[in-house]
Amino acid sequence: MRARWQPVAVGVAGGLAAGLLGVGGGVVIVPLLVANLSITQRGAHAISLAAIVPAALIGTIVYAGADELSWTAAGWLALGAIVGAPLGVRILARRSDRELAIVFLLFTIIVGVRLLLV
Repeated sequence: MRARWQPVAVGVAGGLAAGLLGVGGGVVIVPLLVANLSITQRGAHAISLAAIVPAALIGTIVYAGADELSWTAAGWLALGAIVGAPLGVRILARRSDRELAIVFLLFTIIVGVRLLLV
């Protein structure tokens, strides 16, 4: 039986990563949900998208208050995300959990390598 604190701990880790690193909390949340809470890859993606909304809102408020937010850039990025998210969800619906895990792994490796080269 899963302890009630485990989902909260996953949320804290995702929120911390989102606020500190500027990454989508899903980079942290998805693997933790799959590995520690026995949630399917597809379910973890869905939960991550829903859970990151409050963290993004709080982060936006904090960065805007510190005058670190370009509303123009954020608006254009949001427009792209509004278009891209439904497409990503449609692709996700056609893939197995194994395929999703492999794509997620490759994505994180590519991002990690790029960060090392910057």
